[in-house]
Amino acid sequence: MKAVIHKGEAGMNGTGYQEINDFPVGDKEVKVQLKAAGLNHRDLFILHRHQSTEPALVLGSDGAGIVVEIGAEVTDIKVGDEVVINPGLGWEKNSDAPPEGFEIVGFPYHGTFADHIVIPAMNAFPKPPHMSWEEAGVFSLAGLTAYRALFTRGQVKSGMKVFIPGIGGGVATSLLQFAVAAGADVYVSSRSEEKREKALSLGAKEALDSGEDWQAQIGGEMDLVIESVGAATFNQSLAVLRKGGTLVIFGSSTGDEVRVNLRQFFYAQQNILGSTMGSAEEYKEMLTFMNNHKIKPVMDQVYQLADYQKAFARLEQAKQLGKIVFQIDK
Repeated sequence: MKAVIHKGEAGMNGTGYQEINDFPVGDKEVKVQLKAAGLNHRDLFILHRHQSTEPALVLGSDGAGIVVEIGAEVTDIKVGDEVVINPGLGWEKNSDAPPEGFEIVGFPYHGTFADHIVIPAMNAFPKPPHMSWEEAGVFSLAGLTAYRALFTRGQVKSGMKVFIPGIGGGVATSLLQFAVAAGADVYVSSRSEEKREKALSLGAKEALDSGEDWQAQIGGEMDLVIESVGAATFNQSLAVLRKGGTLVIFGSSTGDEVRVNLRQFFYAQQNILGSTMGSAEEYKEMLTFMNNHKIKPVMDQVYQLADYQKAFARLEQAKQLGKIVFQIDK
């Protein structure tokens, strides 16, 4: 089969689109013929985390397709089933944090940028019937990250004021769609006028320019802030959070270290919570929520696997609005 792989050298220079051997199917596994796969920022990071001395790795964490082979002990999935892939490996029940041994499809195990993938049967879920293959192939990692941050950690409720800095990527757009569906008033920010306009069309109450004074624009009355930008926006996010409000962090794209006025923080009795990915239990809850509300991921551009370098460049340059998808034709 053909796949986008990484080996031998850090960064894009170590990538290639080439023939590799098919993988055997274990007793509790299924083989999925992939129809679509989604690109994530994680895929950019893996190009540097995957060591040059390690064997070739198939990239990609998101995907959807048709089951073409099942293991001897698999009873609840059959050949021909249309499935989406939960990219989280080894986290079944909801818990305070991922268990030891939790991993994500695409590193250190082979991923979805290929004709086929072999995964544990428990990681295959029915494809949402209201989604196209392209839509089904891109939402899982970003959607699950957003779902846990918003519902499990953030405890969002109807009528709450929710602020999402840095709208445009897959997690942020999922957060916006989920929060609006849950009945929250959602505020967002972006430097891009196009992204701000798109957010308003998706139900945002207000879309701020990232260069503006957020506190002057929306005050300090947000019940919940979902933060992933990091050092560049962290203190601005705290400033718009109400006393007793909650800030959930799932990323730090502009830097991991911040300076915080602790006195202001503890006088305001605010909460800061970390979040990452989610459990299989939460994945199932997310699918039910998306099916009930007929939520589809916001789509950016479609590429063939052979054009993966163009797709990676678009993501690295932050030109995307929504999810970048690979269409996998067989």
